[in-house]
Amino acid sequence: MTMPRPTRETLFRYLPILTWARVYNRDTATSDLVAAVIVTIMLIPQSLAYALLAGLPAEMGLYASILPLVAYAIFGTSRALAVGPVAVVSLMTAAAIGQLGLSSPGDIALAAITLAFISGVFLTLLGMLKLGFLANFLSHPVIAGFITASGVLIAASQLKHIFGIDAGGHTLVELVISIFEHIGETNLITLVIGVSATAFLFWVRKGLKPLLRKAGLGPRMADIFAKAGPVAAVVVTTLVAWAFGLGDHGVRLVGEVPTGLPPLSAPSFDLSMWQTLLLPAVLISIIGFVESVSVAQTLAAKRRQRIDPDQELIGLGTSNIASAISGGFPVTGGFSRSVVNFDAGAETPAAGAYTAIGIGIATLVLTPLLFFLPKATLAATIIVAVLSLVDFSILKKTWGYSKVDFTAVTATIVLTLLVGVEVGVSAGVLLSIFLHLYKTSKPHVAEVGLVPGTQHFRNVLRHKVETLPGVLTLRVDESLYFVNARFLEDYVLERVAECEKLNHVVLMFPAVNEVDHSALETLEELNRRLAEQNITLHLTEVKGPVMDRLQRSHFLHDLSGRVFLSQYDAWCALKPDAPEGAEKEGVAAQ
Repeated sequence: MTMPRPTRETLFRYLPILTWARVYNRDTATSDLVAAVIVTIMLIPQSLAYALLAGLPAEMGLYASILPLVAYAIFGTSRALAVGPVAVVSLMTAAAIGQLGLSSPGDIALAAITLAFISGVFLTLLGMLKLGFLANFLSHPVIAGFITASGVLIAASQLKHIFGIDAGGHTLVELVISIFEHIGETNLITLVIGVSATAFLFWVRKGLKPLLRKAGLGPRMADIFAKAGPVAAVVVTTLVAWAFGLGDHGVRLVGEVPTGLPPLSAPSFDLSMWQTLLLPAVLISIIGFVESVSVAQTLAAKRRQRIDPDQELIGLGTSNIASAISGGFPVTGGFSRSVVNFDAGAETPAAGAYTAIGIGIATLVLTPLLFFLPKATLAATIIVAVLSLVDFSILKKTWGYSKVDFTAVTATIVLTLLVGVEVGVSAGVLLSIFLHLYKTSKPHVAEVGLVPGTQHFRNVLRHKVETLPGVLTLRVDESLYFVNARFLEDYVLERVAECEKLNHVVLMFPAVNEVDHSALETLEELNRRLAEQNITLHLTEVKGPVMDRLQRSHFLHDLSGRVFLSQYDAWCALKPDAPEGAEKEGVAAQ
């Protein structure tokens, strides 16, 4: 029996797995399995490290890398996105939980689970309501600035593990002061392990693959071995710590990691905890979504595929809910893992599900072997991963291109480093919105004239053009709404006051996509005030949707002039030698 069409469309809309599963075959499965093996090798040390970064037990990193991947495989639309713990979200998780002032490991773990649950519910609701556009309020320069500052913060926060000392703080100043206060307590063995692991991982990232290629290894295998660098660091330092009993010499180890699949868990429904975690959960959701969608869209474009941002919200939301019910913490799509997944040949989200199986096997078999893993090795893994995200060149780029964007980026970086991640990203969002409103509050308005020998009109200050006596033509380069409507009125009246023997004012609207009610009232007032001076107001090149709305008002009926299809039509009608009455022959909008 054929499924009713609306039900079928709804299922395919909310369950993308039904789309790609229909064409799944052996070749696709092989590609996904190969990619899953590579990503699993990469994800195991990363999961442990990011749990450490979030201030959580190491096993929670593994738990957050199992069910969330399965959930995304069902509900996500990207064929290559690899979901799991990531550095920035882990840092924000640590900052959010820190506000609760908890000391019990069990309470801290419950708070992380609750944070993932709130984030998951929030993202899912946004997706169901198709509100993915809200993420657009976070501009790319602000995101770049926040990630750069977060990378510096994360790297600084891991230095305590490299030195083997107790240090803390949520800002760069606090971290630096704390590290210097305790630098005399440095454990030299830990320092050697940390520095050696960091140096090795930096070398692996840049130098191992070319070396293996020169040795005759194929590009695919060379890439796999290069990506397995963190695993090699984990294995070697763990064996060294076990063989020489380094735990007895002050080297801090991961310790016992519970064996077994993630236990079913539930978030706390304590009202005070929810009130404290709600804003951090929203910020984590927005940052995670923007980062994830950016990666997903980039990778999809390379294969001429597309993703659905609203469905991505649901995919990430259900992944976070799955993380919460399996003892994990907030997750999102990771840049480095997704690129590796893509380069390794992942064809469908099933690669993520296979990765989840690999991580599940690791929790059953490998966790006892992690007892002797030095925390300094995990810190080195984090430092090498996050420093690749640090890019201060965004300051130079925005300074040269847009001082407004430079201001937003600088404020985000400075506040993130000196005050904290939540203040930094909140300030970035608010500043982006404020600066957008500021820019659009003063739209660019140019007087234009006819380029000789053509029907094109250009700015009189930039080109040699012809103008008509008694006619002032102004091109408005911004949509009109309550923020900038008064500016336009004042600007036009000021220009009119500067002109002698003015008969006509023409407003060109080629860039006006919207005229809200406040702007409509401004146009009505402008028309009235110009009429009192015996000056006729005309509009040209009004877009169809704008014209449709104007026709539902009294403005066009009261307009002293006409609406012309093109500026050239207005020019021909208003020039002194035009046939009598030509200026009254207005044409409908486009």
